[in-house]
Amino acid sequence: MSVSSKCYYAMRAVYALAEHNSPEPLKISQIAEREMIPIRFLEVILNQLKGGGFVRSKRGAEGGYFLAMPAEELTVGAVMRFVDGPIAMVDCVSQSRHKECEFHGECHFFGFWCRVRQAMSDVVDKTTFADLMRESQERKKGYVGDWSI
Repeated sequence: MSVSSKCYYAMRAVYALAEHNSPEPLKISQIAEREMIPIRFLEVILNQLKGGGFVRSKRGAEGGYFLAMPAEELTVGAVMRFVDGPIAMVDCVSQSRHKECEFHGECHFFGFWCRVRQAMSDVVDKTTFADLMRESQERKKGYVGDWSI
């Protein structure tokens, strides 16, 4: 499975909104600059995420974007599936895009691919954006710069 640039940028934009956690909206230019996302692409992504109910927007000079739900309730898997579709390395094990295999039940790898899909789903569906923020904070606490020359 390969995550598209669009999905990667969508996840970074959602993360920026989760981390912002303010009553004031976050401007699209701030998200683009902070997350190094081309602004035109970000506009398309945020519009799509808004249509999916992941973000809300406020119009006007003081406008911008907010998360539509708490970061504790928003999983990485939900965003990934919304943007990129099913999480499966091969179509025959996809739960939403199932395609019959040419080996008709005799595939030597079917069980393996099912386990891979399940493992990936378990990780992305159990990880919220709040979890990612906590992990990032923990990494920052543990980081000690190497000042040797």
